Amino acid sequence: MTNVVSNGRDGRQGIASRCTGATADPALIIAAARGWLGTPYHDQASLRGVGCDCLGLARGVWREVVGPEPFRVPPYSRDWGLVAGPEGINRSGGAIEGRQGQAGQTGPREVLADGARRMMPEIAPSEAGPGALVLFRMAPRAIAKHVGVLTGPDSFLHSYERLGVVEEALTPSWRRRIAFAFLFPQR
Repeated sequence: MTNVVSNGRDGRQGIASRCTGATADPALIIAAARGWLGTPYHDQASLRGVGCDCLGLARGVWREVVGPEPFRVPPYSRDWGLVAGPEGINRSGGAIEGRQGQAGQTGPREVLADGARRMMPEIAPSEAGPGALVLFRMAPRAIAKHVGVLTGPDSFLHSYERLGVVEEALTPSWRRRIAFAFLFPQR
């Protein structure tokens, strides 16, 4: 995957990704992720040993395995998928979380999956193996808003509120929540 910086018509820069098919070694991804074990939970942070949330963990693994982050992650609230106001703007001032659908209805937008697609090859969740980044739906029909890294066929690593970064069993309850899966590109 190559990231190309381009300027849009509105003058803002964006990242366009082109998948080259080369993906990172799962062993490197797992080793990088395990280096975060014990890091305390801290909302919106991404500093190994200091604090991170689930997205911050994925960002830290990216930096170690792939390189610099291709774009800045905008601020987000803890309830970012739940409180869309007018035009789908998060009431706390965060990113747009809804989109206009048929008949003018505002519906949910898969913000995490859309962001991951910009820079990572997507695979079917059933094909995800060790080293894959997985996105979880924490409630039925909700948007995917939790992130983890598979470390084995039946285990994963994630940052969870009050626990920090932990590795745990990929139980049937966790497995059925996997909504999307992605591979880290090669550096």
